[in-house]
Amino acid sequence: MEGLDRSATQLSMEADAMADIRAFRAYRYDLGRVGALRDVIAPPYDVIDADLQQRLYDQSPYNVIRLILNKENASDSETDNRYTRAAGCLRDWQSEGIVVQDSARSLYVYHQEFEAEGQRHVRRGVLARVRLEPFGQGKIYPHEETMAGPKADRLKLFHATGMNLSPVFGLYPDETGSVQSALDTSIGRALPLEATDHLGVVSRLWPISDQQAVSAVTGLLGPKPVFIADGHHRYETGLRYLEDRRAAGEVRDAESAPNFILMMLVSMSDPGLIILPTHRLVSGIPAIDSQRLRMLLGSHFDVEVVGQGEQGARDAWELIQADGTQEMLGFGTVSDGTWHTARFRAGDAMQTLAADHSPAWRSLAVSVLHVFVLGRVLPEALGGQPQCRYVHLLGEVTDAVHRKECQLAVLVPPATMKHVEDIAGNLEKMPPKSTYFYPKLLSGLVFNSLKVN
Repeated sequence: MEGLDRSATQLSMEADAMADIRAFRAYRYDLGRVGALRDVIAPPYDVIDADLQQRLYDQSPYNVIRLILNKENASDSETDNRYTRAAGCLRDWQSEGIVVQDSARSLYVYHQEFEAEGQRHVRRGVLARVRLEPFGQGKIYPHEETMAGPKADRLKLFHATGMNLSPVFGLYPDETGSVQSALDTSIGRALPLEATDHLGVVSRLWPISDQQAVSAVTGLLGPKPVFIADGHHRYETGLRYLEDRRAAGEVRDAESAPNFILMMLVSMSDPGLIILPTHRLVSGIPAIDSQRLRMLLGSHFDVEVVGQGEQGARDAWELIQADGTQEMLGFGTVSDGTWHTARFRAGDAMQTLAADHSPAWRSLAVSVLHVFVLGRVLPEALGGQPQCRYVHLLGEVTDAVHRKECQLAVLVPPATMKHVEDIAGNLEKMPPKSTYFYPKLLSGLVFNSLKVN
C-alpha cells in the first residue's frame, strides 16, 4: 500500500480541499423551562441499557432520552413507533419553547472534566457544523468499521426528527495548540453552562457568537484533516440522509442544511484526550488451562506466568502498561485462575495472514489477537468459535473471571493516537473495538437542524 508513513500534518498539506467547519444556530433547551441541565442530558444511545433508560425517563419529562432512544411498545406500528414518538416529542418541545434555536450563529466550546486511572483530566473541544464528504474524497477519515443495523436505526431517527441529536466525535492535529489557544481566548472568563452526568463527568458549555472569534477558530481548523474518533455510524448515516434528501429534491444547493453534520472537534494533542483499553472476555471455546495455553502460544510468543487471581491480573496489566508497546498481551485462563503475559515475536505470521493490511495495522495488539490467536491458533487446536465480550476496566475482567463467565480473558493495550493517525490516514479501518475514547460525549447540549440553517 502506498503512503504508509503519511502523518496527519502531511495529509493536511497534501489535500487541496479544506474541511468546511461552520458556526451554526443550535437548538438548545431553555433552562428556564426545564430546570437544571443535568436533568435533561444523556450519554449516547448505544451505551444506554434498559435500567439507565428508565432512570433518564424518570429524571425529567424533557430528558433527551425521549429523542435519542424512545421506548419501544408492544403495539408499535408503521405510524406509531419509537421514531415517530421521538419526532412528536421534538415538535411539541419546539412549539412549547422547551427547545429553542439560538438567534446568532455560534461555536460551542465544550469541556469535560473526569477521572481516569485515579487522575483528573479535562478534555477540551468545540461543537461545530461540519460539511459532510464521502470518505477518501476530502479531509475526513474514519478509523472503524460500521454495521448496517445501527445505521438503519439512526437513519430512521434522522428522517423522523430532521435533527442531529448527538455529535460525531472528531480529532484534528494541532501540535502548536493554536486552535485551543484561540478557543481559550474566545471564552475568556465567561461562566459556562454546567452539568454532571451519572458517571460523575462534569460537562461545561460556552456558546461563542463573536464573529471575529468564530472566524479565527474556523480559519485555523479549516486546513486540518479530521479523524473520526467515535460516531462513525452517525457520520455515515448523515451521508445516506443527504443522498435521500437530494433524491427527494430537498437539497437546493451546497448551503442546504443536510450537507452538514454536528461534530465535536478535539485536538489530538489535548492532554485530556484519553484512550482506554478494551479487554476481551472470550467464550465459545473449550476450557483451557495454563499449561495448554503456554503450549499453544509458545511457538510464536514468549509466554510467562505472572500470578493467580485478581493480583495476577493486576500484575499482568502493570507489566503491559510498563512495556508500553503493542507487542504484549495478557491472558487469564479461567479454569485455573492463572495469568500470563505473552510477547508476540512472529511478525512474519501476521504478514502472511493479513497481507492486505499495512504494517501499522498488523502490528496492533488487537490485530494479533483477533487474526492470529482467536482466528487461527485457538480454533485450530481447540475447536469451537471464539466469541468476545468487551470491557474496559480491569475490575470488570477480574469479576468476570471470578464468576467464570468466559473461558479466557485477554488484557489488550490500547491503540494510541499515532496508530489512529497512521492507519486512518491511509484510508484503512482499524479492527473493531480498537479504541475507546473516554468519556462519551453527552446528548442534549446542542442540536443541529437538518432542515433549516
